[in-house]
Amino acid sequence: MSMIHPTAVVSAKATIGNSVKIGAFAVIEDDVIINDGADIRTHAVICNGSRIGADAAIYPGAVIGAEPQDLKYKGEPTLAIIGERTVIRECATVNRGTLYSGEARVGNDCLIMAYSHIAHDCIVGNNVIISNVSQLAGHVIIDDWAILGGMVKVVQFCRIGKHSMIGAGVKITKDVPEYALVGRDPARIESINKIGIRRRGFSNETIDEIEKFFDTVFFGKFNTSEGIAEYLRQNEPIKEIQDLIEFIGSSKKGVIR
Repeated sequence: MSMIHPTAVVSAKATIGNSVKIGAFAVIEDDVIINDGADIRTHAVICNGSRIGADAAIYPGAVIGAEPQDLKYKGEPTLAIIGERTVIRECATVNRGTLYSGEARVGNDCLIMAYSHIAHDCIVGNNVIISNVSQLAGHVIIDDWAILGGMVKVVQFCRIGKHSMIGAGVKITKDVPEYALVGRDPARIESINKIGIRRRGFSNETIDEIEKFFDTVFFGKFNTSEGIAEYLRQNEPIKEIQDLIEFIGSSKKGVIR
């Protein structure tokens, strides 16, 4: 049995799973799927195209699946997908996609804090934390286990690498390499996110190797391409370094140093 408050406005066309809670004055539009165990709090608005994962929680004032803030959008049916066990806090917004990709997506086990904004066509991975009032422009990609501090601003088409951490108030205009700890204005790499990756079970040997790569590529006398070549000349890359090199090589906006 689902628990739906009598003042909630829930379309008969919406698909509501088992044990779903829908609070007072929440609004659920027609083309919505809410999976088992989700908790939609008071005054939340779940718009057409929204797909809410099992055991997710949408807090008061949050709006999921509103039309993208893109002048090219002409009402096409697109999606906003929220993963399982993800928490969307007060007044946060997740717009749905445009025809560019058809969706905006937030993965499983994420925490999206109050007043944050995730724009059209963004892809947020699993176990991501986005702190209060952080703002993602369209087409941003955030990989698994990344953490954004409060009031971080990310311009469109940027990518934030896995296991990275961005300090409060930083403006991101280029891609953030995996495992990086980024701060300052303008943004720069301060170090590797050593505490974060140690908490996630990375061995001391792996951490040392990542640190050696950063020292050569980002903190040495070389530009990025030269630094990678110098590192490879002296070292056989482990998987984490191979992933880093692939990330840097695939960047279209360039990476923060």
